[in-house]
Order: sequence, then C-alpha cells, then structure tokens
Amino acid sequence: MTLTTVNKARDVAHRAPLRGIPAGAMPMVAFLSILAGFIGAAAYTHSAGYFVTFMTGNTERAVLGWFDNDKLLAIGAITLLFSFGLGVFVASMLRRRWWRSGHYGASVVTTVALAVAAVVDYAIDRSGGQEVGFVPIAFVAFAVGALNTAFVKNGEVSVPLSYATGTVVKLSQGIESHVSGGSSRDWLGYGLQYAAFAAGALLGGSMSIVVGGEMMLIVAAGVSASAILITYKTGATADHTAA
Repeated sequence: MTLTTVNKARDVAHRAPLRGIPAGAMPMVAFLSILAGFIGAAAYTHSAGYFVTFMTGNTERAVLGWFDNDKLLAIGAITLLFSFGLGVFVASMLRRRWWRSGHYGASVVTTVALAVAAVVDYAIDRSGGQEVGFVPIAFVAFAVGALNTAFVKNGEVSVPLSYATGTVVKLSQGIESHVSGGSSRDWLGYGLQYAAFAAGALLGGSMSIVVGGEMMLIVAAGVSASAILITYKTGATADHTAA
C-alpha cells in the first residue's frame, strides 16, 4: 500500500460522520442539545420541580402519584406527558404539511411556545415572582417536544435532543465498540451531544440564579429564536435535516 493510499484512507476516515449524527450536523446537534438542557434546567429550578425534558420521570410520577395518594402529582405528570407528545405531534404535522424541505420549523414552534408560556405566566401572575406556574410549564413541555423533531430521517426522529438516557446508552455502547476494535467516532458524537446537554443544564441553572418567572421564559425564547437564525443559515436536505 502506497503512502498516497494511506493518506487518502486517513482523509476518508477523518471525514466519516460520527455514529448517530447526520454528516456535518454536529455543531447544530450540540447547539440544540444545549438549548434543550437550558430549557429543562431553567423550568425545573423555577417551578415546583416539573420535568419538561424527562418523560421517564413524568411517567413514573404519573403512576406512583396514585400509590402515594398524590393525585395532583399524577395528574400534573400526565398533563406534561400529553403536552410534550402534543409538541412532537404538532411540529411533525407542520413539517409534513408546510416545511417538508425546510430546516428551521422545529425551532420556530419551540420559540412560539416559549413566548406563549411567558405571556401566560405574566397574565396569570403579575407579581413578578420567581416561580413559574403549571400552565406555562405545560407550554414549555410542548416546546421541548417540538424541539425534539429537529432531526428527522425517513420520517422519524433520528437525534432525540432531550433523551439523555438514550444518549448515555448509545455512548456506552460506542465506547465498547471502540475498545473492541472500532474507532472513537463510534461514541464521540454521543459524547459531544451529552456534554452539550449537560452544558445547557449548567447554563440554565446558572441563569436561574439571575432571572426567574416570565423573564426566564423570555430568555429561553430568545435563545430559541437564535436557533431559528442559525438553522436557517446552515441549510439541510429534506431527509436528514435540522428542522
């Protein structure tokens, strides 16, 4: 094998996509993962501990609330599950009908939902308090559900942005694959995605010290709006895109 052939092989390996990440999409995956982590942390720290990214936790709360005789907890968890799922449904429907070849729709839906959450929170509580009520949080869960439809392949979500549990599973499998003879590209994408989500949670937690209430929601909407501009400028194909 000539030196030229070796160099070409290295170039191909270097350009090879990270496992589980659309080719060339890692920066956008990281940015939107940061956004998901930011929204989730900000909502959790300024509410009664509601999960807007953790549907596993909401599912357990929905079931265990009845055993603990805490029906409000169970009903709240069920409502957030429904809101999250509705966000996925609406964003997917809009994508199918209006922006099949677009690449910024999910960010648009997320931004609108966060803005509505801020308005609703202000309308319900004009005291300027730090806590966010349950109704606005339901809109936030809707927003996160919509955000998870950003990357789609063959009509299905290919990169769940707020599903940290699944990301950790794939990260661990990728590391095992690397150790067993694969390459770092088997896990690097998942590692970067998880790190981005954790960084977003850190950013959201830090921001919650400074602002709260509807101002926190306005900041989240602003960050989401910046995602619209970034995804709009990046461009993508219809089949494996950032929406």
